[in-house]
Amino acid sequence: MTNRLAGAISPYLRAHAENPVDWFPWGPEAFAEARRRDVPVIVSIGYATCHWCHVMARESFSDPAVAALMNERFVSIKVDREEHPDVDAAYLSAASAFTEGLGWPLTVFATSTGRAFFAGTYFPPVATGGRPSFTQILDAVADAWTERRAEVEADAGTVGEALAAAAARATTASELPDGRALDAAVGALAETEDPLYGGFGGAPKFPVAPVLAFLLGRPAGRELAHRTLRRMADSPLRDPVDGGFFRYATRRDWSDPHYERMLYDNAQLLDAYATAWAQTGEEWAERTAHGVAAFLLGVLRRPGGAFASAQDSESVIDGARVEGGYYRLPPAERATLTPPALDEKVLTGWNGFAIGALARAGRILNRPAWIVAAGEAARSVLSTHRRPDGTLGRASVDGAVSEAVATLEDYGGLAGGLLELALASGDVEVATAARELVDLCLAAVEDSGAAGDECPFGVPGGGDPLLTSTGLAVRVDPSEGAYPSGLTATASAAHTLFLMTASRRYERAAREAMRLVAGPAASVPNAFGAALALMSRLEGEPQQLVVVSEPAEGADDPEGLVAAARRHPADLVALVHAAQAEALAAAGFELFAARGTRDGLPTAYLCRDFVCNLPVTAAAGL
Repeated sequence: MTNRLAGAISPYLRAHAENPVDWFPWGPEAFAEARRRDVPVIVSIGYATCHWCHVMARESFSDPAVAALMNERFVSIKVDREEHPDVDAAYLSAASAFTEGLGWPLTVFATSTGRAFFAGTYFPPVATGGRPSFTQILDAVADAWTERRAEVEADAGTVGEALAAAAARATTASELPDGRALDAAVGALAETEDPLYGGFGGAPKFPVAPVLAFLLGRPAGRELAHRTLRRMADSPLRDPVDGGFFRYATRRDWSDPHYERMLYDNAQLLDAYATAWAQTGEEWAERTAHGVAAFLLGVLRRPGGAFASAQDSESVIDGARVEGGYYRLPPAERATLTPPALDEKVLTGWNGFAIGALARAGRILNRPAWIVAAGEAARSVLSTHRRPDGTLGRASVDGAVSEAVATLEDYGGLAGGLLELALASGDVEVATAARELVDLCLAAVEDSGAAGDECPFGVPGGGDPLLTSTGLAVRVDPSEGAYPSGLTATASAAHTLFLMTASRRYERAAREAMRLVAGPAASVPNAFGAALALMSRLEGEPQQLVVVSEPAEGADDPEGLVAAARRHPADLVALVHAAQAEALAAAGFELFAARGTRDGLPTAYLCRDFVCNLPVTAAAGL
């Protein structure tokens, strides 16, 4: 049979289109059907490159007997967590009431109003090791629904109330940490370092790129960050052929990786290794950054310039799907095989991370081609995902845009990437587009009359309407781990806008947003690396460096000024031509006002909180 997923934008949903399960996509129709039939709902959440999602699909969702039970006693919804991250976040929060060690596939049982009353992750087809089989779970849940309905619905209501209270507590404003508190967070992270193999904690071991960004930004944390990055570069977590990093290692020594390769990991790690090279000048950092950029541009890049969200962990070898088999082969043997499939879905926020990383790394390492690639990706995403009213779409495949609502992650991630591109290329159009995106997020709160009472940023046009109508929407989702939360990404973009425009409105918004997560970030630093990195930038007086040169073909750098500026540790570094500086100033980016060259030479303006030194034309002046 062909279910309702055949026409989906998401490759993950389309992969389940021929299941015997009568899947619904996320939407009100599924819950209306559950109410009509008076049955509970299964919300099955995963993503295209998830190995255990593939396993459960083969073992259970492709089994006619299992499918018959699901179809008879439930309404089943399949969700791509990358297409609907807000849905995933809502049900992950609910699932935490029932199980620990959450991951994907995520299997949630809910009432016809969407309230979860039981959840788990992967369930095997046969009971093993104390874990019940999926059919046992289905039977037990269906029986509870039939025989103990009042208890089930009461439990669902209790979970909902508890989650609402927990969300309110998690976003209670606190004072931003000072330098001593930030260094204490560095110390707490250092205590969790694996002294033998590097990284943090035992197995499984993740690259935790946001934490590394925080450590790189603190003098007290740089040695730990450099040590971790070097060990990761030399570990099995990094593919020595394509240069990209796998999602995580299942063993403490970084071996037996989980072989999927995510856009967000590799984008952030490119930025981290470029920063490490700027700080150390060591070859391992430069070599690794080049490898990651080669993976992004050679593997994940799609026609038109945007980036796919991930590459699968599984490939077909000798007619069988094998996890990691392709990646364990030497280059010559690899070349004879079809590479693992890409999840070709273009995600707005994740592409923003990649655009920013390529632009910034291209500036630091003097790789103009990376900056050009970042510009091509930016134009592709803006032309495809930006609507006439300025709001964004979340995802697309081959130019077809999903109906999924964009999240704060998309606005903040894309705005931040566009600003890094503007600073590296001098492109006033992308700088203006970024400002418009952040302004839309500010207006979404200001226009509602809630300013000052909640997060300073809102999703333009509102969040997912079904989550909102059922009361499942998370007011502010501060959670981050593998990449910045929407809250942090948007606050970071606002802070960069402040450094470019001198508008205190953006600075206030960034500070207010970070106050919402200051408490948990200080107590659980490994889960709030990106927020701590921004708080670290907010803690001192910001330093800005603008270098203006002439665009003459073959123009040189006789005093080494531009080369020194590329590696300068200022909070903001901009390399622009004189005409670009003039255009940026005219567009309201006040940092660039009256910034020109002296004697036809590249000229630097080094400022601290907008108070600038006299312009210099030699590296020694920096």
